[in-house]
Amino acid sequence: MRLVSSSLHEEVAAQLRERVFAGTLAPGSFVDETALCAELGISRTPLREALKVLTAEGLVRHEPRRGCFVAEVTERDLDEIFPVLALLEGRCAYEAATKASDADREALERLHDKLKRAARNQRINEYYEVNFSIHEAIILLADNRWLAQVIGDLRKIVKLARLQQLHAPGRLVQSLAEHMAVFAAIRARDADGAEAAMRTHLTRQREALRELARQRKSRLIA
Repeated sequence: MRLVSSSLHEEVAAQLRERVFAGTLAPGSFVDETALCAELGISRTPLREALKVLTAEGLVRHEPRRGCFVAEVTERDLDEIFPVLALLEGRCAYEAATKASDADREALERLHDKLKRAARNQRINEYYEVNFSIHEAIILLADNRWLAQVIGDLRKIVKLARLQQLHAPGRLVQSLAEHMAVFAAIRARDADGAEAAMRTHLTRQREALRELARQRKSRLIA
């Protein structure tokens, strides 16, 4: 597959990012530049520029004289990232509550109706998709490009871990209740309430992931 683009390194970066998120380039694995150049039909220059982009995003790490490796997300990383996300997305919810129009609130309500249906029917993949759309909608309503940029960068790292927090016992019902609390506050134009509810939502996501990690460790020991 040969890539042709006016911004070739950006296209290469997008391809590599997709492979990292999909696990085709596994966490900790070596990025074989020679093989990738041959596969994509490109020279080393655009590939190395693309790898600089992914390094800046935290998706790969560069080791002098060894090359690039796909980043690995640790429990400590998650412990440090989630409180920051809670603060940032909490602020987005605050801003959304103050800026959303009636039409915006109606659009959010439709998304939450979809979320409720997905939860009721135990359609986990659909729930994840709608959940993502809701978070993105709230970030958009906040209308703060700096918040959006930092959140986007942090969410790339979280996505790298390929987390499945909804598999924690009772988490689906809990997650839905948290989302509805955020939405109720935004609908009521309660900025402080929306911020607090979103912070709680992100904090409980981390708690659910920590519990899943403990369960996996217990099974390995047993």
